Amino acid sequence: MSTDSFAAMPDAQGYFGPYGGQYVPDHLKKIMDEINTSYEEIRACPDFQAELASLFADYVGRPSPIFHAKRLSEQLGGAQIYLKREDLNHTGAHKINHCLGEALLAKFMGKKKVIAETGAGQHGVALATACALVGIPCEIHMGQSDIEKEHPNVVKMKILGCTLIPVTAGAATLKEAVDSAFEEYLKNPEEFIYAIGSVVGPHPFPKMVRDFQSIIGKEAREQFLERQQCLPDYVTACVGGGSNAIGMFTAFLNDKDVQLVGVEPAGEGLDTQRHSASLSKGKFGYLHGMACYVLEDDEGNPAQVHSIASGLDYPGSGPEHSYLKDLGRVQYDNVTDQECLDAFMRLSRVEGIIPALESAHAVAWAIRTAPNLTAEQSILINLSGRGDKDADYVAELLGL
Repeated sequence: MSTDSFAAMPDAQGYFGPYGGQYVPDHLKKIMDEINTSYEEIRACPDFQAELASLFADYVGRPSPIFHAKRLSEQLGGAQIYLKREDLNHTGAHKINHCLGEALLAKFMGKKKVIAETGAGQHGVALATACALVGIPCEIHMGQSDIEKEHPNVVKMKILGCTLIPVTAGAATLKEAVDSAFEEYLKNPEEFIYAIGSVVGPHPFPKMVRDFQSIIGKEAREQFLERQQCLPDYVTACVGGGSNAIGMFTAFLNDKDVQLVGVEPAGEGLDTQRHSASLSKGKFGYLHGMACYVLEDDEGNPAQVHSIASGLDYPGSGPEHSYLKDLGRVQYDNVTDQECLDAFMRLSRVEGIIPALESAHAVAWAIRTAPNLTAEQSILINLSGRGDKDADYVAELLGL
């Protein structure tokens, strides 16, 4: 594809190739179109851009640094491993990037309440933080099983003043939280705004979240070039819905010599039903107002999925990821729960960095891949979040 083609994604109707769009009722399509119009107007407003840039610098702490994981690289042999430290952001993950953008957008649009879902709780904490900052009420829907698994983030959300809605339907995880939050949003879409937590959902949300997250890749590309006088050979990130990955990949799409790798959760194995690898094992379908790769059950409904990482147990992936897979521009691989857990512990004990279980999927892929490369090659990992939220859960799993 040409540079212009990548830059033009999505088209005016919100499609990335055959993926994306607005598969919603007509009255809601009108609301989505109004959000898109407002977004395009507000994002070009100097006041909005200045306030967001100031908050990124002085509130989030951007730019996040790149760290050379020397000890891990030496232990593995082969490629040099670098980490883009999104875990050092205020609230502990990349989620704050788009949450600040969405909360500011809601304020500029005059909305009365921000509604969202969360899986691992990082999106919930970041959005509750952003809404507290701009002074707008926030309601977060979270699966009951995730509430029990991610207690530290639940406490933070409550301290920050959001209304937390437990969701007990179905598997009581991320997919059900999305369903519940969307149902609440539909009660008053004129006054509420749904702040989607990834590059998923109906247009314009995949575009909006990508745009706010693209600061990750812009920084990383400039930082790596300045430091190494070249670009990395591989850039990798975990993929559930796919916001941290698309945020990192966007800046490198036209760098043909940079291999982009999205790492999905293979859970207990792709030969089982206990995984969330929609790009590896799914097919074209419809989910939450978009066309994308979807994992379906025998009845054609979104499948019950699993991952050790709550932020990745979603039965689909963003439409841009779906299209990039078809184009072959991004390779989508996967790692199991056990590989993820091993990588979580190894990075913690070799580099003193406790990663989020989501991010540990990308670390696991790098650990698997680096020994097969040369010392002159490099892997840049988007370390999308820190593992404070996962520490108690991992300790229980391992009997620590």
